[in-house]
Amino acid sequence: MEIASGSGQHVAAFAKSFPGIDWTPSDPDEHARDSISAWREKAALENLAPPLDLDVTCARWQEPLEGPLDAVLAINLVHIAPWSVTLGLLRGAGELLVPGGLLYLYGPYRKDGAHTAPSNIKFEKWLKDQNEEWGVRDMGEVEHAAEKSGLHPEQAQEMPANNFSLIFRKY
Repeated sequence: MEIASGSGQHVAAFAKSFPGIDWTPSDPDEHARDSISAWREKAALENLAPPLDLDVTCARWQEPLEGPLDAVLAINLVHIAPWSVTLGLLRGAGELLVPGGLLYLYGPYRKDGAHTAPSNIKFEKWLKDQNEEWGVRDMGEVEHAAEKSGLHPEQAQEMPANNFSLIFRKY
């Protein structure tokens, strides 16, 4: 399950690269779902499901889904959304994932309250100019919130362009 699939480009590439995995994209935005559908049509892959209309800020967003799930991923979501989105994502993933299942988050993060690159300071200012509730989150705060949802921080891997892959496992 990909949360906030945006254009659908990522999930289409993942479905092509990992044909043995069933992929379900989602996005609360109708225009994004239209784009995901276009990517899906172009890819013509049997392991890529139609996009779902999911908003992780809804209290029980995960209930209509057929679970449990092996993995949930969210790419470039945590920083381009209010903190309530992150909390809703973590809560729902904690309920949807099988024991041992993974939550994968990708994007820029601060470590111990400090930006990991000067460019992320500018980027955060740009984010906050778009919406005061957006921003580069602190890894420790995300990890603490994940623990409350039954998700153990397993790995924080540095990635290109001052981003990180954060991996959580349901216990």
